[in-house]
This record gives sequence, structure tokens and C-alpha cells, in this order.
Amino acid sequence: MAYIHDEYIFPNSIEHEFKWAGNYGARGEKRAPREKATSEQIAKQNQWKKETEVRRTIKLNFELGDYWTTLTYPKGTRKEIREVKNDISKLNRSLRNKYKKLGIPFKWIMRIEIGSLGGIHLHMLLNQARGEPIDMFIQEKWHKLTGGRAHFERYLGDEESAHKVGDYLVKPLTEQQEKILEERGMDKSELSSYSSSRNLIRPEPIRKEYKRRTMQKVIETGEPPAREGYYVDKNSVVFGVNRFTGLSYLYYTEVKGGSS
Repeated sequence: MAYIHDEYIFPNSIEHEFKWAGNYGARGEKRAPREKATSEQIAKQNQWKKETEVRRTIKLNFELGDYWTTLTYPKGTRKEIREVKNDISKLNRSLRNKYKKLGIPFKWIMRIEIGSLGGIHLHMLLNQARGEPIDMFIQEKWHKLTGGRAHFERYLGDEESAHKVGDYLVKPLTEQQEKILEERGMDKSELSSYSSSRNLIRPEPIRKEYKRRTMQKVIETGEPPAREGYYVDKNSVVFGVNRFTGLSYLYYTEVKGGSS
């Protein structure tokens, strides 16, 4: 079997996924014995896929200076999800019109979250409009709609920020959150996933195939090469064997810039 290489290219980094038969490239190139996945293992794998997908989507669509926004309601507010979605729809309609007048596409990715005391708030990452105080626009519109407030942080656009924001958008519900949702008769699926604008670019890999000898040095040393102008994020390098497919794998990320 050849070495399958999926390469995901972003403005400031390149993510690599290699898969092959054989234990870390040992001669014989045979799959390791496969195992039947437990429900817990399947959940863990699905969570990893969610985190990877949303992180890559963020890296393709958002950049330094964009807004990581938290929208809250007045203390004591208890709304149904359909009412919250209606508020979001009205805010987004105003923002789309604003961005359209500026000649800029409006891009966003969002999750609705319920707090430990039952209050609902929202987290949204949206693109900036250079030269325009979009934060003030959002604060004014949201307060007029709901009486609530908007808090803003600048998205830093680096690997750490993409991981942090992505993981937050798809983090599993806690037992306390699930209990509150159950008590209020609310569908937990509404608060366990993110939504986004339709104009986001979705990550698609460039697939290549290599022969064993091409990858042997990398596998033996555990040190993937970096192309000129990039360095390998050592914390991103992961070797392993997928117990459910029997295939070995290598994941790592190259980051644009000097050495780490």
C-alpha cells in the first residue's frame, strides 16, 4: 500500500495527514489487527473530527483582528431556543445589510450555550470590516433587540487561537448543562453544535501518494521536514496506529515564519 498524504493548505500553515499499512513503516506493510470500537471510543473519535473540521474552517475563513464575540441577555432572562434563534436572525440580517453596503462579505460561525444557572448566551466569530466600528454596531443592535450586552475579544489568527476557538465551539455539553436542558424540556442537539454562514470556505485536502522509501526517514526519525519559510510545530507531531482501521498515521502542522 502506498502512503496516502492529505495536505490542507491555509494562509499561515499547512496541516499534514499520512496514513499507511504497517507498524510505523516496518517491512511487510501489513495492517495491525483491528478492534471493534466501543461507544465511548466512537464518541471520542467523532469529537476529534468535529474539532479538526471546525478548526480548519476557522483557519480558512478568519484572520487576525476578527471579532470573537459573546452576546448575553439581561440577568434572569429565560427564552426558548426558537426565540433565541429569532434574535440571532434579526441581528444577522442587520449585519448582512451593513456589510453589503460596505462591499464586504459577512462571514460568521456561532454556537448557542446555556450557563450553569440556565441563562442562554451566544458565542460568535465574525470577520471585521476594516475601518468600521462593527463592535459598536453589534452592541447597539443587540441591546435594542434584547436589552443584553456584547463582549468582544480580538481573534489573534494563530494556531493556538484557532484551536481554542474551535474547541470551544464544539465542546461537549456538561452533565449540569444536560440536566438543565432536560428539566426545561429543551432539545440538547440545539445546543451541542455550531452554525455558520453559507459563504464559508470548507477545508478540502490535496491528496498525494508516496512509496515507502520516500517516507522512511521521517518515520524512523520522527522529524518531518519543513519547507522553506515554515517550521514544524513540534506539539502537532503525532504518530500512532488507528486501532479500528489497522492503519498507521502521522499528523503534523507546518507554520509560516521562523523556527519555533
